[in-house]
Amino acid sequence: MALLLAIFEARPSPFCIMDEVEAALDDLNLTRLLAALKHLRESAQLLIITHQQRTMSIADVLYGVTMRADGVTAVISQSLEEISRQRENGSDNLERS
Repeated sequence: MALLLAIFEARPSPFCIMDEVEAALDDLNLTRLLAALKHLRESAQLLIITHQQRTMSIADVLYGVTMRADGVTAVISQSLEEISRQRENGSDNLERS
């Protein structure tokens, strides 16, 4: 992971896709990785596939895939900024797009 981050630092790319890169990390190293990802997202768009709640917490938008009762998959997206605004306004009704 350190090598990959160093490459992106030396030769930035407009986007980066990572698939569960933090799955095997302990709490301290996850904290370090999240700090590095926050820095990296200043110059690139990140698409991170994860099950880690802490990694999701640094996202601007979350996308999820779920299966409806009829067996058809559906993509759900939610802006975390929108959730914060709704909570400030006292609304618990979150609409998904």
